[in-house]
Amino acid sequence: MKKILSSVIVLFLVNFSFAQSGLKLTNAIVIGQFDKPEDRYAVEVTLTEFLSQAKIKSLPSLNILKQGSSAAILGNDTLQKQLKDNGYDTYLVISVRGYDRKFKPSESKVSLTDILERASIYHLYRDEATSVSFEFTFFRGNQVVYRDVLRCGNISNRDSVIKRFRKRLPKKVNTWRQ
Repeated sequence: MKKILSSVIVLFLVNFSFAQSGLKLTNAIVIGQFDKPEDRYAVEVTLTEFLSQAKIKSLPSLNILKQGSSAAILGNDTLQKQLKDNGYDTYLVISVRGYDRKFKPSESKVSLTDILERASIYHLYRDEATSVSFEFTFFRGNQVVYRDVLRCGNISNRDSVIKRFRKRLPKKVNTWRQ
């Protein structure tokens, strides 16, 4: 009886952990939270490119917003309805979490409109940094559904950050599809 009960508990925990890790990403509006337009462009386009290669329908926010406008406009109900009608129900917000390898995904409950109104406090690259951690926050229905962190180490300038980001991104994108 104890063996059966322990087997049932183990199976339940295994199934629960797999259910929690599966994002099953099929589409995404990519929103980069960066102060410099060139950093935002580089990250959004790179991420959109890798999502498209993985057969995930994606669109950078730069294709939706006018140049220089705030990303908070994406929280507008009318715009969200238009995007949903075009087949986009997931918003992927990417930002720099910090310059350390120890960062874990945030667990705070925040809405899409709240996160879009925030300003980025970190830049894509900082002179003293040797690593940078990117946080990916996925929203559906204005609620967080998944968070993930990508760490890029051994960096020395902005170009090396983009290079490491491009190198590590394909593996991360494949985990989001599952």
